[in-house]
Amino acid sequence: MAGHETAKTKTVIDSAGASGNNLLLRVLSALVLAPLALAVAFIGGWPFVLFWGAAAAIILWEWNVIVTDINKSRVLVFGIATLAVVTTLAGLGRYGAALIFMVAGSVVTDLLAGPERRWWSGAGVVYASILIIAPTILRADPVFGFAAILVLFAIVWATDILGYFAGRIFGGAKLAPQISPKKTWAGAIGGTIGAAIAMLAVLTFFHIPNAIVLGLLAVVLSGVSQAGDLCESAFKRRFHVKDASHLIPGHGGLMDRLDGFLMAAAVGAIIGVLRGGVEAPAHGLLIW
Repeated sequence: MAGHETAKTKTVIDSAGASGNNLLLRVLSALVLAPLALAVAFIGGWPFVLFWGAAAAIILWEWNVIVTDINKSRVLVFGIATLAVVTTLAGLGRYGAALIFMVAGSVVTDLLAGPERRWWSGAGVVYASILIIAPTILRADPVFGFAAILVLFAIVWATDILGYFAGRIFGGAKLAPQISPKKTWAGAIGGTIGAAIAMLAVLTFFHIPNAIVLGLLAVVLSGVSQAGDLCESAFKRRFHVKDASHLIPGHGGLMDRLDGFLMAAAVGAIIGVLRGGVEAPAHGLLIW
């Protein structure tokens, strides 16, 4: 009995140690990646477009490794070529052409893939292309582009960080136990509150008014970010993998880190274009 208790205690200690090491790796990785993302967002232009084009290519590689059963190299090469064209068109402001090429590339990728997972291969091209097109549309706004990207970063990062700590501190009912067993309602609520506060801080810095409406927008985009995280978890569970890759220490793959941002950027870009047009999408997102 004593031996059993000792073994149980050792297991708990080992688990706590592993969790602490993983948190340290997550923090160190974030300290490298976050300043890089912020610097590129500040610079804008082609460096920003190429940065997200490279991120999309890595995500497509991760997606391809997970879903493709045969013709893996051919599918990946054509997918990367599609992303290169989408990146170029988006950088030139030809967003309609980029979307058309994205769809066409997805269809051809489906034809190149194996029949059992054909739909999934084409979906990867669409998924990765959105990561290029959505941020590029918002950042291209000459007045509010940088502010819009910072708002997205603030919402997604606050949702992730505060959701993580709120979930660990308060625990409680699971949010979606069949998809992501560790996520709780406390974490979801804590992340959403944190996102609203973080967004308002960015808006204050840029002297952008109408805090009430934008606070509600932060709640919506935080929910979208969390939905993107859950969708990616469901995708990985469908193919029986824990992480998209082991590219980022403590974080898994790049897809694991950008799933929420991708969805929030997509919805943010749609709102911005609907309200401000392609000429001023960040204005449409932030000025109410």
